[in-house]
Amino acid sequence: MIDYQLRQREYLLQISRAMTSRLDLPSVLRLILENAAEMLRGQAGLIALRQEDGSLQVQASYGLPPDILHLFTPLLADIPTHAEREYLIRWTIPNLQMKLSLVVPAIGLGLHQVVALPLIMENDLIGVIYIFRSRGGAFSANDRQVLASFADQAAIAVHNARLYQQLAHEKRRLDAIIQNSADGVMILDTQRRIRVLSLALEEMTGWSASESLGQPCSRVLALKDRQGKDICEATCPLSQPQAEEHLYVEGDIKRPDGSVITVGITYSPLYDKEGRLVSIIANVRDISRFREAEEMKSTFVSVISHELKSPVSIIKGYADTLRREDAQWDTDTLRQGLAIIAEESDRLNKLIDNLLDASRLQASAFKLELSYLQVDKLAEKVMEEFRTQSSEHMFTLDFPPDFPAVRGDVERLRQVLTNLLSNAIKYSPHGGLIRTGGWADDDWGYVYVADEGIGIPRSEQERIFERFYRAESPLTRRTEGAGLGLYLCKEMIEAHGGKIWVQSEPGKGAKFIFKLPRV
Repeated sequence: MIDYQLRQREYLLQISRAMTSRLDLPSVLRLILENAAEMLRGQAGLIALRQEDGSLQVQASYGLPPDILHLFTPLLADIPTHAEREYLIRWTIPNLQMKLSLVVPAIGLGLHQVVALPLIMENDLIGVIYIFRSRGGAFSANDRQVLASFADQAAIAVHNARLYQQLAHEKRRLDAIIQNSADGVMILDTQRRIRVLSLALEEMTGWSASESLGQPCSRVLALKDRQGKDICEATCPLSQPQAEEHLYVEGDIKRPDGSVITVGITYSPLYDKEGRLVSIIANVRDISRFREAEEMKSTFVSVISHELKSPVSIIKGYADTLRREDAQWDTDTLRQGLAIIAEESDRLNKLIDNLLDASRLQASAFKLELSYLQVDKLAEKVMEEFRTQSSEHMFTLDFPPDFPAVRGDVERLRQVLTNLLSNAIKYSPHGGLIRTGGWADDDWGYVYVADEGIGIPRSEQERIFERFYRAESPLTRRTEGAGLGLYLCKEMIEAHGGKIWVQSEPGKGAKFIFKLPRV
């Protein structure tokens, strides 16, 4: 008997060491059950762990078919949830043996003895070990004592495995949050080398996470100021971080494909209890749109103030001149002055209409009055109106006789053609031929307006359809306009389900083409 007890103690020591070295919860539970059953010469066993709602659920079994585990539920009832380690041997489940006798007929196994001891951490129940015998005598006081010692170590192993499981879960959740954050996230070590780079930051910088790990953040970000100076090399914001201080910096990142984005970076240094720097978390936000909005706002104020001021000044000047009491104006002078006032008023009204249309488009309040129409007939009418406005340009119409009907808003498409023809005149100041025509295929009707003017550089052909953008040239700077005409054309054509684009070379004119769905 003494030898048997010594072997139990030695065995208990060995498996306790094995359990505390493992952190995988299912593996720990399986090891506990197998060794507990072997120590007590049991043929089956269960481990039930306490859940957040206080109930017990079977988490591991030994020597029992999985499909009958639910039949052991009565054994999990009336469990004392509080105990002290010194009194584990006296801890009991009321009527446990009787409950087993009621369960045995249902499970169809010859289990006739059971012993149960709690897994206790800090006097709170975290689970219960059940060992069953189908042969041999009843469990002795020595068996309970051995199991109590074993349960004490098993509770520590289960607690550690659960903590590790929670830690692994939290790490996966943190990784998911970082990787799916809309902003870029970067974690740096104390030497400002990259340890974590999120997917969003991969998109911003063009660096993959695998390429960036271990790299200095100054190499991956390479921030530049508006003058093109290297912010990271010249004045690194992390050179002397202060405790509990968030550092913010803005700059431009040039990506491998040559594109540039503007970012705002908030650095949050993390310190340990002794005040030593542990790591730095950088939150990187793409603020290119905000920068563009600021620039657009500035452009809007300067352009609109100039465009509004010019016709207002002319109207006021002519009105003040004509109303002078010390002058007697002849009929021709009065007619000429009033004509200029009317012309500038029309120009001012057109500018205000364009601003209102742009505002409606921005607010998604732009509506179309759709009907079936012949764009070729509409283009002919608009061109006739322009023939009388310029004696230096020749106008020609080139539509096939069977040009198809489209479904569209007559007034909006008139506005598109008017803007395109007006631009063709303005940007071909030396005259030349202006052609309006089109063709069709099975799905689309195509319309173009072409001139022989100054043309548009390829680098600016995408941007000319942006709000308030005007191509850079001496003629553009001398020509009136707020940079809204082509923007409105684009938005109106796309509202019809179509598309507009330009074909041009500097000095060889421009050809604007748009397509609309056929009826």
